[in-house]
Amino acid sequence: MNDSDSYIYILTALLPLSACMVVFQVNPYHALAVRGILGAVAATIYAIFGAPDVALTEALVGTMLAITLYAIAVRSSLVMRLGVLKNGEGEANNDFGQLINRLKTIFSKYYMRLELVSYEDTQTLQQALTDKEVHATCTRTDERQPYQTAIAVKRIYDIVQAEVPSPETTLTYVDRSDLGDKHK
Repeated sequence: MNDSDSYIYILTALLPLSACMVVFQVNPYHALAVRGILGAVAATIYAIFGAPDVALTEALVGTMLAITLYAIAVRSSLVMRLGVLKNGEGEANNDFGQLINRLKTIFSKYYMRLELVSYEDTQTLQQALTDKEVHATCTRTDERQPYQTAIAVKRIYDIVQAEVPSPETTLTYVDRSDLGDKHK
């Protein structure tokens, strides 16, 4: 290599730099973008060093396909499904709307979406929690404590417990294995 090839050193330095950026990225979507940059830099270096077959493989499989599959996995795994009753838990209810907005705000800090899933009756709602169709349920109890939120994922329970004040809802962690025994 001569002095005019100094750009290769710069490109080569980008590999460990972008790899560290992927590892330390908090937002999974930003990590996907940085992973794409890492793959593009690697493919470029392979091409410069005379390995076009490896460069093409890295560009197609290591970058494009991997990023697409990771994006699908990240998008589908960052959803918190909350089961609610169709009648009585309407979004027109101000307390319920405030609780849902609060939960959306909490989950957005963790790059998650809140998805409401409506059920006809309490039994179907509880069965959905047992069958892992939803991660949590939110039902009305009485006027003093308007909502009972049962969460079946320990990490989600810990997040919500730390950030939702108790007057808005009563939180309960539910072990799904205990639920399964009751319905058998």
